[in-house]
Amino acid sequence: MEDTKVVILCGGKGTRLHEETEYKPKPLVDIGNRPVLWHIMKIYSSYGFKNFVLCLGYKGEHIKKYFLDYDLMSSDFTIQYGPDGKKIEIHQDLVEKDWSITFVDTGAEAMTGARLKRVQKYVGGKTFLLTYGDGVANINVRKLYDFHRSHGKIGTVTGVRPSSRFGELIVNDDTVSEFSEKPQTKSGYINGGFFAFEPGIFDYVDDNDRCVLEKTPLERLSADGQLDIFRLHTFWHCMDTFRDKENLSKMWEENRADWKVW
Repeated sequence: MEDTKVVILCGGKGTRLHEETEYKPKPLVDIGNRPVLWHIMKIYSSYGFKNFVLCLGYKGEHIKKYFLDYDLMSSDFTIQYGPDGKKIEIHQDLVEKDWSITFVDTGAEAMTGARLKRVQKYVGGKTFLLTYGDGVANINVRKLYDFHRSHGKIGTVTGVRPSSRFGELIVNDDTVSEFSEKPQTKSGYINGGFFAFEPGIFDYVDDNDRCVLEKTPLERLSADGQLDIFRLHTFWHCMDTFRDKENLSKMWEENRADWKVW
């Protein structure tokens, strides 16, 4: 399972969080003293999924720079200047030293389906996981992976039960019969953003910038009976607005971060 890829959609502009995203991409907005993207990656890595593919777009260079400087910015270190140049000694061993991260520029204006299509060559022909770069949850992603593998369909979406401003999942037994983006709530489950897919999903998305994963691709997938639901009844929260960011930061600072599974 070590080579299972985790695709994270990191390219959106985050306009509803403009207080922060005017200067940085949304996945780099901090919860506590770490970007929300780091929190998401820690959730996956705590269950053994440490091979990440980041779909970059808006201000993607900031995400590259964050990880290029990660060891220095996360550690105490000593710089020695001498005749042979500069030497840096890092004084801590990073817990994340076994992470593998592939950075892919998927376009400044691309929608989620196009971004996914553009990382196909990095995902390969195996089962992979996918999520957004702005949501955290107390989710056992290994159980999500195992559940997905057990039912033999192309996709699995995590269904959660917060407010009705997100895409709703119409469910019959464990199969999603309809994927409806932001309607009036009927069943109570919404798209929680933690997915598992077989490579067959790439037949449902295309390279057009306007291809939105949550629209035609997932609507078609559910109509074909190829999308199951993994029900999550524990903590879930997305960072959609500045108020969300403040709430999550307060939970972290007060040691109430229910998504902290590591």
